[in-house]
Amino acid sequence: MVDVDLKKFFDRVNHDVLMGKLAKRIRDRRVLGLIHAFARYADDCNVYVRSQRAGQRVMELLRRLFGRLRLRVNESKSAIDLVEHRKVLGCTFWEARDGSMRLRVADKPLAALKARICRITRRTGGRSMAQVVEDLKEYLPGWRNYFSLAATPQILARLDKWIRHRLRALYLKQWKRGPTAYRRLRAYGASHRVAATVAANMRHRWKTSRHALNAALPNSHFDALGLPRLGA
Repeated sequence: MVDVDLKKFFDRVNHDVLMGKLAKRIRDRRVLGLIHAFARYADDCNVYVRSQRAGQRVMELLRRLFGRLRLRVNESKSAIDLVEHRKVLGCTFWEARDGSMRLRVADKPLAALKARICRITRRTGGRSMAQVVEDLKEYLPGWRNYFSLAATPQILARLDKWIRHRLRALYLKQWKRGPTAYRRLRAYGASHRVAATVAANMRHRWKTSRHALNAALPNSHFDALGLPRLGA
């Protein structure tokens, strides 16, 4: 991959030249007007080649082409590298068993997702479970749709499991005391044994919410609340 980033692009780009080039391809002035009001311009691009030597040729060509537009390649952020080592719009590439290249979510957006979920599901917010799920309903579908091309079903399944784990722990935090947890779990249909086990281990919320509480609050419980799934 020839990964090119332009230095101070938004300060250097000549919008008149840019719009003039678009006008040669787009005849409808209304469309040009919309682009000039609303369009945002990317300051990087990727070119895929077969070899390091080809990448070097392409990089040099791009330097000359951008130079004619008074733009400069940011050498510190640009590189010629294997596709597996570079990020593209929050994704990285990986090679499947059949030799095809596929996308997966990069580490940074995954970390950002988990940080956002931690804020939504924090156990000191004083909000009801319905409010927490509503916030997740607003956030998770958009994230999932943006990364819909990423072929990482196992990662998404683990994230779904982790989110439900946090919500079970949040239930325990909200119930606070063993007798309350016992009554609520029995109301949800849990057996006496399961409800009693959870109630007796309220001090170990994270561990309890991963084991005993799974039987009392299965995945279907959160599906009924409207919690979106990241995986299939």
